[in-house]
Amino acid sequence: MAALAILREKKPGRALETNVEFYTALLLEALGFGRESFTCVFAAGRVSGWVAHAREQVKKGRLIRPQSVYVGPAAQDAEAVLAH
Repeated sequence: MAALAILREKKPGRALETNVEFYTALLLEALGFGRESFTCVFAAGRVSGWVAHAREQVKKGRLIRPQSVYVGPAAQDAEAVLAH
């Protein structure tokens, strides 16, 4: 991926990965938002999502916890991958 290659070139020796904020910044810039407003626009979206989630929990009368199942390599396989 081009974004990761650029990050590795600009910051050699650091383990930098892209996340949702990186892609949100690209989108906001493409939409014409000034860079000084990125944090506020991103936060507004996050807060509205949190409020919607909280309202859903209140409506259902219970705490909703996402379920996840780890599907990655077994612990010994992960250690071997990290060693290389």
